Amino acid sequence: MATVTIKDVAREAGVSVASVSRALNGGGGVTAATSQRVRDVATRLSYVPHAGARSLITRRTHTIGALLPDLHGEFFSELIRGIDLAARARGLHLLVSSSHDGAEDAAAALRAMQGRVDGMLILSGHVDAAFLRANLPASVPAVLLNSAVKSKSYAVLNIDNYGGAYAMVRHLLEAGHSNVTFIAGPAGNFDAQQRELGYRAAMAKYAPHAPLDVVAGDFNEESGYRAGQQLLARRPRPNAVFAANDMMAVGCLYAFKEAGVDVPREIALAGFDDIPIARYVTPPLSTVRVRIVDLGRSALEQLAAMLEEPRPDAASAHTLGCEIVTRETCGAAQQPGAAKGKVFGSGNRSSGTGGKS
Repeated sequence: MATVTIKDVAREAGVSVASVSRALNGGGGVTAATSQRVRDVATRLSYVPHAGARSLITRRTHTIGALLPDLHGEFFSELIRGIDLAARARGLHLLVSSSHDGAEDAAAALRAMQGRVDGMLILSGHVDAAFLRANLPASVPAVLLNSAVKSKSYAVLNIDNYGGAYAMVRHLLEAGHSNVTFIAGPAGNFDAQQRELGYRAAMAKYAPHAPLDVVAGDFNEESGYRAGQQLLARRPRPNAVFAANDMMAVGCLYAFKEAGVDVPREIALAGFDDIPIARYVTPPLSTVRVRIVDLGRSALEQLAAMLEEPRPDAASAHTLGCEIVTRETCGAAQQPGAAKGKVFGSGNRSSGTGGKS
């Protein structure tokens, strides 16, 4: 069966090709009666507009690109879900790629998306303003997620990493834990840096005589498990551990349970992100809740607004607040006045910049 073309629709409807295009794309210049006749003919002939031809005319692909550091793990699946929900609500498609192997991969992904997307959502530790100038055309609007970049050319949407970590450490100390060990994220990662700064500031404020104790991690379960084993080998052991993300906290919890350590009676534990699995581990994990789906949705909506009303050099920076969720691992879930669901945003020194979980 031959493919039905726009010329076939025009001939059958008795109008010009331009009138068919305007009728099907919602443009002006055709009467309501003509527009309805064109749509009826297109339906009867099973005409499907050619996306490539349409984009040449409208200069829009109706596709959004998303560049993420990885596609594995609950954080990224929830983030993509939020982006996709908002994209579908606006009739937009989503093209996703990753940059987990480094800056060259990130650059290659951006180049591959050129001409295929109307705008970009970018979450990558390899991206700074110079990188974007070299690899992203100035005509392509972008929203940077959890980024230290400060430029009027790019919108930035961040998590209050500093404030979240600060509040959790304060909560653990006020729950009676005399010292708190911090499992850090990967070196050079902006999220990890901000969360460690929050840890250090809260310890200095609320436990100035307690030693600072930072253990290396890499934002994955295995690094949390190794950190847990390392802490178990110490004498004395810490009485509370705060992991810079939930995946490391889950790995650490497994190491503790494997060794027969009672959480939270012997060692309290908390994470950051509130990924879905956090509430289902045993015992359920106390954490800093990031509304990950909302982060993705907000980023897409911000980019969509930039596409609808382009305003060069007027991009803005926004920070999303977090909240403390106390479950059983911190040993304070049943205390009167526990900070369950407490929303906060104070203590953020990043002035609207954040990082990646």
